Amino acid sequence: MDQITISKKIPPIGQRIIKSFAAVFLCFVVYYIRGKHGTPFYSALAVLQCMQPYHDKTLNVAKNRIRGTFTGAFWGAILIAMEIFLFPSVQDDTITHYIFVSLFIGLVIYSTVLLKITQSSYFSCVVYLSIVVNHMGDANPWMFVVNRVVDTLIGIGIAFLVNESSYLPREKHNDILFVSGIDDTLLNNKNKLLPYSKIELNRMINSGANFTVATRWTPASIRESLGEITFKYPIIVMNGAALYDMNENTYLLTDTMSAKASEKVIKVLDAEGINYYSNVIIDDTVLIYYKELKNDVDRQLYMQLRKSPYRNYIKGDVPPDTDVVYFMIIDETDRILELYHSLKEKIGEDLYQIIHYESKDFKGASYIKIYNKEVSREKMLEKLKQRLNFEQSMLFGTVKKHCDILIEGNDYNQLVKTMKRYYEPISW
Repeated sequence: MDQITISKKIPPIGQRIIKSFAAVFLCFVVYYIRGKHGTPFYSALAVLQCMQPYHDKTLNVAKNRIRGTFTGAFWGAILIAMEIFLFPSVQDDTITHYIFVSLFIGLVIYSTVLLKITQSSYFSCVVYLSIVVNHMGDANPWMFVVNRVVDTLIGIGIAFLVNESSYLPREKHNDILFVSGIDDTLLNNKNKLLPYSKIELNRMINSGANFTVATRWTPASIRESLGEITFKYPIIVMNGAALYDMNENTYLLTDTMSAKASEKVIKVLDAEGINYYSNVIIDDTVLIYYKELKNDVDRQLYMQLRKSPYRNYIKGDVPPDTDVVYFMIIDETDRILELYHSLKEKIGEDLYQIIHYESKDFKGASYIKIYNKEVSREKMLEKLKQRLNFEQSMLFGTVKKHCDILIEGNDYNQLVKTMKRYYEPISW
């Protein structure tokens, strides 16, 4: 597959920026409606902190903010009362006052420990300090304490109002299993998931979307590039040779080469005098057997991947009577093409599926992978649908004959945008 070159361009204005503008403006509107009472600065701060991409995260930040505001305001009011009634001679800009302020910081933090709301500790300290440092000398510091709480609650309320009202009414198609490729489909040409795709995909999954991936990648590679995605369903990996549960760390199904078929491939590859990697699954653990690293790109690949806790490299021969999931070879592209044609002649394609493709990570290098002839992502997808009792699926990809929805161009958010249209179309 050819790499797609992305031209540099100014990123579009996202929904969060628009919502933040609207919410902050509403804070000032409310300030005017209240007759310019309070301080809209604190409402705007609360809005920006609560304007999170996920509903659950917005709720958690709001809870922490409310707890922190009440805790800080409480101790601020206590210190005000103490200095007014017990130590009236203490001025607000003296070293004695600042000793009291500093001592009370300890009380603020310790109270969040006792109340088991340590996540609100920082907010509590900010609110407390804003009261006792900036407004202790006000004609009526009590009013600032009240306004500080009210301003924060206004900001939190506006954040929820803007967040929730920004979503148009949509119906959800929870009867479809959405399946995506990874290369140039979900990830860009640097194997990165763009922020919009990560946020929207997780949001849809959390709201009930049935999503998984079908790829030639291994679970280890998926964890490294898509570790922030919540996979609720098994994923199709190794070009369809395995079905893997990311949550249970277990292989649910495999389609391997028999030990006899594997031995034939091993003999041919040994005769070619090249290094190859034999991927074997034993007790839900991937063991990768290899012999001698014979070229620079081979060494680079090995040194890069051997550090992964999800890959287990073993120097030596595959044990007798062991099924192999697939063989992998990496070398310069010219050598790989020559070897590819040689392998098609020597081991044939009646029992084996032999594929080759260019490497994105190593310039001028390519891979060969050899699987059982019956291996395919489409076949494993049918098994997954039967397992999950889905009748309908929608497969996104970059090869027209192997997908339902073709993803092309250089907009690497296209897949998630397209899935959103099918999963939750606007309903009126």
